[in-house]
Amino acid sequence: MGERHSTLREQRRAETQRLVQAVAVRLFVERGYDRTTVNDVAEAAGVSPMTVYRHFPTKEDLVLVDQNGPLIARQIAATTAGQPFVPRIGGALIDAARTLTDGDDRLLLARLRLMISTPALRARHLDSQYVLQQAIVDALGDEAADPDTAFEAAAAASACLAAMHTALVRWAQDDGRSDLPDLIAKALAAAFGADAPRQG
Repeated sequence: MGERHSTLREQRRAETQRLVQAVAVRLFVERGYDRTTVNDVAEAAGVSPMTVYRHFPTKEDLVLVDQNGPLIARQIAATTAGQPFVPRIGGALIDAARTLTDGDDRLLLARLRLMISTPALRARHLDSQYVLQQAIVDALGDEAADPDTAFEAAAAASACLAAMHTALVRWAQDDGRSDLPDLIAKALAAAFGADAPRQG
């Protein structure tokens, strides 16, 4: 019974987080990021400011927090050990993009546009990229246990994330009309040539 309550609580928490983020992004787009307060978001979402802060410790997190990191980490952990890092990491990024854009991707597109156009969000995005890079290295587990291999994994992850960022910016500029996984594959091919992962 306790496990069931825990699962229901986690589901409600995730639903509240999605609702608050969707409302926040809508308000940021309509009113502007700097002109919208956390209190405005809480009121529009029908929750208390404390609830907003419980899910999103900072205003920037309302745009930047997502579940991409755990999704990418799970996909990398499921890859075959001993294979080169770039194809494994790049392939996981392509697969994650396919999952994230399967269905309604308007929220993702709006979040990306805000990140590109808002200086405070661009600065915090760099922090989130570092966290994602570390999650990727951690997902490699024992393969990246020694310092030299961890360095190589971090370099591969950083380069793959830079290629993905280029594709995300292009996708946002294209109003989401292009296929995001395909754009990421093309960016990885431009950066790594024959060593890049292939789509599909």
